[in-house]
Amino acid sequence: MRTFVGFVTYILLCTGIGFAAPKQHVVALGKWTSIKWLAEDDETKAVDLRIRPLYVDGRTKEFTVGPAHDVTDRAFVVQRIFRLNDSLPAESGTPRWRWDRGGWLLADRVSGKVQPLTLPEFDPYPTTVSWFRDYAAYCGVSDDRSKFFAMIVQLGRRKPLLKKALGEVGPDAPACPLPVWQRNPVRVTFQPKADQKLTFSVRSRAVDLAVEDESEGQE
Repeated sequence: MRTFVGFVTYILLCTGIGFAAPKQHVVALGKWTSIKWLAEDDETKAVDLRIRPLYVDGRTKEFTVGPAHDVTDRAFVVQRIFRLNDSLPAESGTPRWRWDRGGWLLADRVSGKVQPLTLPEFDPYPTTVSWFRDYAAYCGVSDDRSKFFAMIVQLGRRKPLLKKALGEVGPDAPACPLPVWQRNPVRVTFQPKADQKLTFSVRSRAVDLAVEDESEGQE
């Protein structure tokens, strides 16, 4: 009888261990600090840039720049910034470090996982991203920086929902403003030029060019 009771107790203990709650992680953004940042296209003048660390279980995982966006109640996205060794091969001594903007990160507050996001045609310098729900809208830039595109990406999908050419990139071309979102229906508007305004209706797996209602905004 004792052997049977001991066997049952052992089984219950093993079962309890198997169904034990998973380890909870603490993922948080730290306090803002200011750094001197040199733009890639103008290294003669340093500007003040605010950054903050991304902590996982109290340890610094990454450094980030700009506001974070909560995708769900457990996951958020934020842009990465990192220190790059800028020393030339002929230079010796203490390495010369510079801060560089990077891509976007997806952080999970429950699992503690932090992973990079792949945003097609994303360039960390001229590109700013407008987030809504799990959608990212931005003006992408070709690899040779000669063309730019209206881009809409949904997290979890490999291909962008939208990639539409907007024009050529040149010294006189204005910077593409941050796209503007609206809900019900979900739409996003790109306005790369004063006389060029494109609005797209976004569905989960498709994007349609929306025809602006001239009566909208009128009282």
